[in-house]
Amino acid sequence: MSARETLKVAAAQYPIDAVATLADWQDKVSDWVAKGAATGAELLLFPEYAAIEQAHALGPAVYQDLGATLTSTAELAGERVALHAALAKEHGVHILVGSGPLARADGRYVNAAQIVTPEGTVGEQHKLIMTPFEHDWGIVPGGTIRVFDTALGRIGITICYDSEFPYLARAMAKAGAELLLVPQCTERVSGNYRVRTGAMSRALENQMAAVTSPTVGDALWSPAVDRNAGAAGIYVPAEHGLSDTGVLAEGTMNEPGWVTAEIDFTRLRRLRSGGEMRNFADWLEQPGARDAEAAGKVEIVEL
Repeated sequence: MSARETLKVAAAQYPIDAVATLADWQDKVSDWVAKGAATGAELLLFPEYAAIEQAHALGPAVYQDLGATLTSTAELAGERVALHAALAKEHGVHILVGSGPLARADGRYVNAAQIVTPEGTVGEQHKLIMTPFEHDWGIVPGGTIRVFDTALGRIGITICYDSEFPYLARAMAKAGAELLLVPQCTERVSGNYRVRTGAMSRALENQMAAVTSPTVGDALWSPAVDRNAGAAGIYVPAEHGLSDTGVLAEGTMNEPGWVTAEIDFTRLRRLRSGGEMRNFADWLEQPGARDAEAAGKVEIVEL
């Protein structure tokens, strides 16, 4: 795809609500997408495990039981993605669907996030490194690093904890990704700042942009996403003429809504050859970096 000069993005600070029915959930998501698109953004991000919200609509026998929650929300994955695809077409935007469990052939689950285009194409990235609570749930890692070649440019996705490991984003950047999407679900403020630190670090190391989108507020009815703390952010390397702080925009902690900013990719690209520092090019100066980079395999997905 042709390289974009600029791109406006919108990241959701998304509350997990006690929706009464699946129709109510659809209405909520439709309203969120409409408001996100109204900001002028061409790319909307929803957070990790936003899909768990659907469990409440299925009654207490489902939403109070972790196993039933995972099973039921996994069964709804196809319908969930189809709704977002229809909304992407309606509003002419790309959408990162809130991630959720997806059943594998062996009966276990991965944590999957889908990116949908206005044309109806769908790409999917699985979380690659599991947190302790995901190990307890029986969620297993995906095995493929993907980069999505879209009309907006090449995009990588590191789901929450994945953003805290540099070689994943580096492999995506080497495969041409200039934008890293980081959906997150963090229980505490400390967790939010770990992901924030990871996203900012990946932006700095790879001289790219990174965008985080969190779940916010408490959902004490759920054993999966009972407590949520976060603030969305849109980050670039701290460089004169781009951003002195590396922060293009950040939301207020735990306040539902959209956080938006315009990313200037023309200036970002110039950093790699004419910035104050050359982090992307100098990556290989690290001992052992060449061997690690040679081992990284990335699948390019055309959307």
